[in-house]
Amino acid sequence: MPFFVINRSPDVTEPGASPEQSVEQRLWAGFIAGDEAALNILMTTHYRSLFRYGTRFSKDREFIKDAIQDLFLNLWERRPFLRKDVAIKPYLMASLRRAMHRNVPSPRPNLELDDEQEAFAFVFSVEEQFIQHEATFQRTQRMQQLLDTLPRRQKEVIYLKYFQELDREHIAQVMDIAPQTVSNLLQLALRQLRQQGAAQLLTWLATTLIATGTLAVC
Repeated sequence: MPFFVINRSPDVTEPGASPEQSVEQRLWAGFIAGDEAALNILMTTHYRSLFRYGTRFSKDREFIKDAIQDLFLNLWERRPFLRKDVAIKPYLMASLRRAMHRNVPSPRPNLELDDEQEAFAFVFSVEEQFIQHEATFQRTQRMQQLLDTLPRRQKEVIYLKYFQELDREHIAQVMDIAPQTVSNLLQLALRQLRQQGAAQLLTWLATTLIATGTLAVC
């Protein structure tokens, strides 16, 4: 049984460029081969995005942390049967989504995974120095209000594309839907945002969040 050294405070920057993806593939191969150090690096690297994705569905932070811990424990136990050629980030997000759905504690406090009408939480946290710019704060609040008007699956597609930087195929993998369905949901969401004059605002907000870290989707 491996000893997990988990960074509970998600502050590790996740890899995005091709060279880093190659490093991750080597880590994944090491993990499958039983390298506990590779396991801990993968957990630390992806904890932030997994935790934030989990908060889309549940407000129970301890439940999310436990779900992530259980996810990696389960993967460790099943590692001889795992594929070596996976896209790691979407694979982990899809696995967490399914695990949270299977293991929701009774009586389902704050978990929202089933019905299209249930909410997909989109809460923007703005750093104190950023709030001092009133126009930026107002645009952030407006974007959150507009996103809250979208159906759950449209919001999830927007989140995965703009705030997790996943492509259509990977979004389909995470949500367990067809790639064309992803395109349809995205087009519907963007059409509504364009009607409100907010499509460019969405791009600005996502770019600002990713580039500066002064905004957070929490």
